[in-house]
Amino acid sequence: MSNVLIIESSARQQDSFSRQLTRQFISQWQAAHPADRVTVRDLARNPVPHLDADLLGGWMKPEAQRSAQENASLQRSNELTDEVLAADVLVLAAPMYNFAIPSTLKAWLDHVLRAGVTFKYTETGPQGLLTGKQAYVLTARGGLYAGSTSDHQEPYLRQVMAFIGIHDVTFIHAEGLNLGGDFQEKGLNQAKARLAAIA
Repeated sequence: MSNVLIIESSARQQDSFSRQLTRQFISQWQAAHPADRVTVRDLARNPVPHLDADLLGGWMKPEAQRSAQENASLQRSNELTDEVLAADVLVLAAPMYNFAIPSTLKAWLDHVLRAGVTFKYTETGPQGLLTGKQAYVLTARGGLYAGSTSDHQEPYLRQVMAFIGIHDVTFIHAEGLNLGGDFQEKGLNQAKARLAAIA
């Protein structure tokens, strides 16, 4: 049995294209792997605070020196990190906002990229500690950005995943969703077909 962790980050709910992709992913995955456990964390419904002094204090101070706020921030970070550590498969649903990922997803990443937990520093540089995991990134984009210099999603997320040791990363882009004509239908159908092929 494997653990699958889904991270939703779209600010929209019913009208979200990235959520359509995650719903299809979950349905297909559960049909193919009925014994697997699927956990969904919705960063729109339950946003994670941005990195602040309390979280840094929780990470860096000895327990006896932490304030109540720092302990609470550390506990939240531990909960999020424990979910990632327990996951065999990580799915990031990431609509493109202003050429990049939603700030809610960035805040989540800031909680789980932790020295000594998900990566470590060595004499030869950083080393990821989450080896052996598989990741899927499902994006929804208003325009056509894949492979262009305007795409700041895929390069960033590939680097972040590699930084913590996840190198098996599959990107599925639903593009052209706001271009009008048949772009939306074509872009969504292409993404869904790719999803069906990998399931």
